[in-house]
Formats: sequence, structure tokens, C-alpha cells
Amino acid sequence: MIEHMVMFKFKEQTTKEQKEEGMNRLKALAKVIPGIVDLQTNHNFSDRSKGYGVGLTVRFESRDSLETYGPHPEHQKVVTYLKEVGLEDTIVVDFEIQE
Repeated sequence: MIEHMVMFKFKEQTTKEQKEEGMNRLKALAKVIPGIVDLQTNHNFSDRSKGYGVGLTVRFESRDSLETYGPHPEHQKVVTYLKEVGLEDTIVVDFEIQE
């Protein structure tokens, strides 16, 4: 299994409602992209966030599932929306879960 973690930094003018909409669109991907085992996203409450205000974790069945996710048209629609509302930067970490 693969764990995919993303931290999102938005511009100051991005509203809470726009971030909420982005998170709702991300959550919907779990129902349309094959290979997703679990998907969680929410606001980051850490005081060590360095401006990264939203977090996402996606658990995939395999590396192939992760590779399908990135270019998937529905995922790309969400990425486009996030950029439109002020996505400034992301940090991504992918690792294999040892069972």
C-alpha cells in the first residue's frame, strides 16, 4: 500500500469557502478514481505549519494506483480549481506502508 501526503499553501486572498470547496472536490475523488483505499483532507491546525493550511492523505492499493491518480482527468480538474482560487505551493510525500 502507498501513502500519499500533500500540504497546500494558499494565497492570503483565498477564502475559507474556496478552501472548503477544494477539500470537498478532493474528497469526491475517492469515488471516481480506482485504487483509492482512503482519502482524508482538512484544515491544518498546527502552529508549525509554515503557511501550509490544508492537508491531504490518500492511501492507494499500489504504486500503479498512485501513478493513475496524478494525471486522471478528475484529479486534474481539482488541481485546476485549486490553482484558480490561489494555490501557491504544495509539499508532497509518498511512501510505501510496511505491513
